[in-house]
Amino acid sequence: MKRFYIFLMMLMLGFGISASGHATLIDMTDGTIYDTDLELSWLKNANTNGAMTWSAANTWADTLVFATFDNWRLPTVTDTGNDGCNWGSSGTDCGYNVNTTTGEMAHLFYDELGNKAYYDTSGGWPQAGWGLVNTGPFINLQPYYYWSGTDYAPDADSVWLFYFYGGGQGAGGKVDNFYALAVSPGQRSTSVPEPATLLLLGSGLAGIAVWRKRLGWKEG
Repeated sequence: MKRFYIFLMMLMLGFGISASGHATLIDMTDGTIYDTDLELSWLKNANTNGAMTWSAANTWADTLVFATFDNWRLPTVTDTGNDGCNWGSSGTDCGYNVNTTTGEMAHLFYDELGNKAYYDTSGGWPQAGWGLVNTGPFINLQPYYYWSGTDYAPDADSVWLFYFYGGGQGAGGKVDNFYALAVSPGQRSTSVPEPATLLLLGSGLAGIAVWRKRLGWKEG
């Protein structure tokens, strides 16, 4: 019996390590989603107020109080290379298949949700499976433009944004009407297992019980 439970505990630990290595978006069940890669909490509802100007979006995020957080903001973009858009189909700060370290929304679209850009890395279009195919645990994530909180250096009237329809990162005028996501540093509470992880673990344990019974596991 003792040897069996030691084996069972080791298997459970193995499941936990395997799942955590891939599960980086955690639904905290309080209206927030925790990104373990960037250590950020996202507002789960990705469209609470509809499309709005950048000024309105920035004010909304700055004054938002939700799930005990009062330090919400718009996602950031890091301008690399020359000031402004360094357009490309791979690895730049602007265009498609961008370097995902340059933008929190780019990281979300590509790295976390596994979506594909309209252009492939060679500039060919359209690539198979492109677009906002997976929205993960978010609700109301729109296949459209979302504001960042980062000004566009070459033009004081523009700001960086991300295009969730085709996976593009670029800039747009502050007076345009686009959507807004809110993020906050850290997480609200201890991480909880995702339902898929629990289901996988439960199925595995049920299988072990049947296997043990059929083989007549010798306890001792």
